[in-house]
Amino acid sequence: MKRFTLLCLLALMMGCFGLGIQAQTVHTLGDSTMANYEEDATVTRGWGMYFGNFLTDGWSSINYALGGRDTYGGYNELWQKAKKQVKAGDYVIISFAHNDEKNDGMDGRQLKAYYESIGDQNAANAVDLRGSIPSTTYKENLGKIVDEARELGAIPIICSPVCRSYFSGSTISRKGRHDLGEGYKVLTENGPVDGPKLPADDHTMDYAWHSEQLAKEKGVSFIDLTNATAKLYLSYGTRSKCEETLFDGTGSTHFNTMGALLVARECARLMKEQGILADNITIPTELTVSPTSADLGEAYKGQTLVKELTINAFSMTPAEGSVVVTASDGILLSLNKTDWSSQLTIDYKEGTLVKTFYAQLSLTQDGENAGTVSVSQGESTVEVALTATAITLEGGAEMNAYWRLESDDNCELTGMANVVPQTFQGMYVQRYSNPNKASEWPEWTSFDASRKMQRDLLTGDKWPADEIDDNPERYIQWGVKPVEGTELKIDLISLFVSGCGGNGMCCHIYYSIDDFATRTTIFEMKKMPANNPQYVEAKPVLTVGEGQQLLIRVYPWYNGTAEGKTICLSDLTIHGMVVSTSTGINNIQHPSTSSLQPKSFFTADGRQLAQMQRGLNLVRLDDGTVMKLIK
Repeated sequence: MKRFTLLCLLALMMGCFGLGIQAQTVHTLGDSTMANYEEDATVTRGWGMYFGNFLTDGWSSINYALGGRDTYGGYNELWQKAKKQVKAGDYVIISFAHNDEKNDGMDGRQLKAYYESIGDQNAANAVDLRGSIPSTTYKENLGKIVDEARELGAIPIICSPVCRSYFSGSTISRKGRHDLGEGYKVLTENGPVDGPKLPADDHTMDYAWHSEQLAKEKGVSFIDLTNATAKLYLSYGTRSKCEETLFDGTGSTHFNTMGALLVARECARLMKEQGILADNITIPTELTVSPTSADLGEAYKGQTLVKELTINAFSMTPAEGSVVVTASDGILLSLNKTDWSSQLTIDYKEGTLVKTFYAQLSLTQDGENAGTVSVSQGESTVEVALTATAITLEGGAEMNAYWRLESDDNCELTGMANVVPQTFQGMYVQRYSNPNKASEWPEWTSFDASRKMQRDLLTGDKWPADEIDDNPERYIQWGVKPVEGTELKIDLISLFVSGCGGNGMCCHIYYSIDDFATRTTIFEMKKMPANNPQYVEAKPVLTVGEGQQLLIRVYPWYNGTAEGKTICLSDLTIHGMVVSTSTGINNIQHPSTSSLQPKSFFTADGRQLAQMQRGLNLVRLDDGTVMKLIK
């Protein structure tokens, strides 16, 4: 018995020691104000991108936040992905509300069910499924994440949502603080009706307040980021100055780099003050640069890659001065991505500097390309190493999938691949026509105003009000996937996109090779100029393996209530190389065993043949399927 007890004690000690040295993680779940963004696609940044900057060694941060998510999407999508990675001792920060306010404080699913119950399917189809009621479904969804995080041995933290910069005199308005008490709707047995205006001390429709009440009920930590961001915004004196400094230039909700970084810093500061991860959070006051180093990944030789870097310094001495940024050979620097040089001088005042700059690394040689950026102030110098790998796309056979989208959605395919046809979620093709007789194509295309595009409209035809980001239930999709026994090396994705009927069309364009468990942004534009097709081009270094598919999605929304406004698309191209793999193709047949007629012939690595050759062939049949035939 003593021996058993000793063994248990030793095991417990070893387990505790293991936990002590095991790297731990902070998982962040939220909406577009917290989400990750691609630096070369947009100036918008989410504060979850920078939270890890304030964690000490041994701790890291994973950001699962995505634009357009409410607490329903937070639980059913983001949390279902995150909890596969969460382990005992991790922290989970949960912050939602912006999209829970859809439908003026009514629950989107309940509203759709009401319209279906009275037989109004058109109204039901037009309902935005996002949205929850602050005192009920909002708290219920948050509570499920809290409970399940605890079951995994993790420590959940409820964080109230960041404010919108809705200034009202010397404060932020109730709506800016996510309190809909001055204007909301209630779903009754006779349909939606306006709710009565609530006094300021009535928090019935206050999402931030209910998130705090849930934290108290569950006995979990609460971070009041709503009041913290209100104080931050008001410190700039005016709405215009606040938005100029902290926001991305497209409204009152989404941050630029400085705004996102300062909000992340506020969250870390409040946590440290409450004793949450106090020994593992650092709030630097000295000169720092983030990231501290950067691997820009792979690109093709001859390309240039751009990395965003941010200087952070607080309580500097002297209180007014300059910071000098210099670059080694092969790197150029810029404050605006337009004017490039090998050195920058950045002034600061009041001992504080939060400034973004850009470093451009040219891939001039095969393999690794590297350089250094140095940031100096007085006797303090911080160096950041930049690396990237230049590759050459060789071998295999060319593949090109092209959707002209001028009269139909047919794909013209060159080479060996399978096409994922165009599909729609919450959208449909209105018609094919030119965006407008006065449409302006880029001069290099030689297209004129008669060039037609596919004009797409959302189901129900009416764009809802107050959309600030894409709706996860509304998109247009295409793709390609490799034939069995091959993989695709993708080096180009391009298309044209335009709004028609008004200047308020907005969209995000993403690609993914894991069915959108993760995604990469290749284009963002808000308030597109009408009838002015925008060229979208990405040159990824991307391998689509067997069993995977490359999907391209366009997520549109409109800036304000509108009817009949369309998003126009054309000339989608996916280009790459087909490379054979070692796994082979299982459906080996002799030509005589197939009742379908061969349409085109390819070698095992995807090179097209004029006719079937002796031995092994990949053959595309009349129905579009591909099989391996032996002659």
